[in-house]
Amino acid sequence: MDVKRRSFVGLLANTLIANVTTSFLWFALVFWIYLETRSVLANALLGGAYMLLIAIMAVPFGSWVDRSRKKQVMVVATTVTAVAFMAALLFFLLVPTEHILSVGGVAFWMFSSLVLIGAVVESARAITLSTCVTLLVDEPDRAKANGQVGMVNGLGFAITSVFSGLAVGLLGMQVTIWIAVGLTIASLLHLLTVSIPEPEVLHPDGVPKPVDFAGAFQAVIAVPGLTALVLFATFNNLLGGAFMALMDPYGLTLVPVEVWGVLWGVLSFGFMIGSAWVARKGLGAKPLRALLLANIAMWSIAAVFTIRESIWLLAVGVLIYMALVPVAEAAEQTVLQKVVPYAKQGRVFGLAQAVEVAAAPLMTFAIGPIAEFVIIPYMNTDAGRAQFGWLLGEGQARGIAMVFLIAGLLGLILTLGAFATKSYRWLTERYEAAGPVSGVDVSPKDRQRG
Repeated sequence: MDVKRRSFVGLLANTLIANVTTSFLWFALVFWIYLETRSVLANALLGGAYMLLIAIMAVPFGSWVDRSRKKQVMVVATTVTAVAFMAALLFFLLVPTEHILSVGGVAFWMFSSLVLIGAVVESARAITLSTCVTLLVDEPDRAKANGQVGMVNGLGFAITSVFSGLAVGLLGMQVTIWIAVGLTIASLLHLLTVSIPEPEVLHPDGVPKPVDFAGAFQAVIAVPGLTALVLFATFNNLLGGAFMALMDPYGLTLVPVEVWGVLWGVLSFGFMIGSAWVARKGLGAKPLRALLLANIAMWSIAAVFTIRESIWLLAVGVLIYMALVPVAEAAEQTVLQKVVPYAKQGRVFGLAQAVEVAAAPLMTFAIGPIAEFVIIPYMNTDAGRAQFGWLLGEGQARGIAMVFLIAGLLGLILTLGAFATKSYRWLTERYEAAGPVSGVDVSPKDRQRG
């Protein structure tokens, strides 16, 4: 195994540890808040705040990645996570629990913000890892490498889904935070042993600004159709916003938290199945087509997997959805890694993440209040049950099912329309015509040390 491949494998292993660390505490917080308050609005606020912060910080994080050595970014990000989680633990020990559980109160937001900071800064690592695929993996193998990244993310999600629910249900929130702090420190110590061969930071157009929105935007519009790719990928995150606001309340209506956590862990293997398929088979000659087809399938599933109040119907739908997510993500990353110069990829990945992720909190903030104050109450009335019972069946979560049905149908219409656009044809042709992009495709006279 050569040096670059060894480094990539080491990064994958550390990413697994880091993902387990941040997702474990974040999942636990969401479970705990809902179980203690039974508030859909609280879940929507937490989920929306998380996605909104990721969107706001994406371009600054991307600029940071382009300005710095990749290992330095990862070490600093993991250190910030460790400090934030330790502060959250101290806050939890000092402040009465009933104050923290007062939704919208000062203690609620202070505690949630500390966990959020630790989770959000982890997104800088995700941007860094995408650029490291370009740095460490040859172009013909990048789609498969992106599939391997998806497998690691899926495994981390499966582990945290199971153990977050079990930890909250059996051990309580305080012990859960202690575990998260320990995992964070373990992740940081392991990262220090991983080597990333990057002797210098390349800046062919000069050192980017700390928050380089202009540079990121120019890099995106320089490639015909790339703006449309970002919009295509945004469709996924609209659906993600609906999932974030409503999935846990829906699932916890059907089964206890321990069962829900274990079920999510089992279903998360769908993510690994999709990632393994990409890692083995790649994405073919037209990854953008794969992205849109995955979107069509996911929106279709969203429209029907809650059409009856059945944990089995929900489980099958989520399993298929999870298998499609890594296909869509790998497709977008593979296109960007080929058509965008390496020295600008951090900013482009950051800008893409900002635009795409912004869709989720918008959907979450919109759906949470509408679901809690309008659709759910109406569907619990005799009139609502009489009007839509033939379509959605009976049960106490038919309002949430109606939201999923509407979101799925709207998303399906939007994605089908994307196939007919000029941008889809332009970017497909650009991908087929582009030469490989690598971390060393810059002439010596254009290099500036970071």
